[in-house]
Amino acid sequence: MSLYDFGSRVLKSEPLCVAAFEVGGEIMALGQSPWRNRRVGYVTGGRFEGPRLKGEILPGGGNWSESGAGEDGAAVGTFDARVVWKTDDGAVIYVTYTGRSVIPADVGAAFRDPTQPHVDPGRYRIRIAPVFETADPRYAWLNGVLAVGCGERTRTGIDHFMYAIG
Repeated sequence: MSLYDFGSRVLKSEPLCVAAFEVGGEIMALGQSPWRNRRVGYVTGGRFEGPRLKGEILPGGGNWSESGAGEDGAAVGTFDARVVWKTDDGAVIYVTYTGRSVIPADVGAAFRDPTQPHVDPGRYRIRIAPVFETADPRYAWLNGVLAVGCGERTRTGIDHFMYAIG
C-alpha cells in the first residue's frame, strides 16, 4: 500500500449551524510588535442556528487575529477567537476557534469603504476550525465534534457556516 493511498478514508461533513457574529466598533489594530501584527475585534452579540441547536451569541467574546503579507499583496491572517453561546433552552456553550484568512488588497480596500457594505465572498477566503465545550448533558455531543467552517463578512460582523466532520 502506498503512503498516499487514502482508500475509504473519506471525511464526511454535515451542516452544524450558521453563526452570525456582531462585531461592535472598529477592529482595533495594535500594530506591528517585534513578533506580530495583532488586531482585536469585540463580539457584541449575534445568533446561531442549525438542525440541532440554536440560540444567542453572548456579548463579551472576541477575536485576537494576526496578519501578515501573502502573495500579490494579499493580507494573510490567523484567528484566535473565543465566545460564549446560550441556546434557546438555556444551555451554555464555550466556543473557540482558530483559522486562516486570505484577503486580496482590493478586497481589503473594499472592506474599509463604508459605501461597499457587501463584498462578494468568492473574492476572499475565511476558514475556521471551531471547538465546543459544554457541561450541559443535552449538548454533550458537541464536546466530541470536530468542525470546520467558512466565513462571510457582513455589514455588522461576520457569518460563519459551520460543518461537523465525521
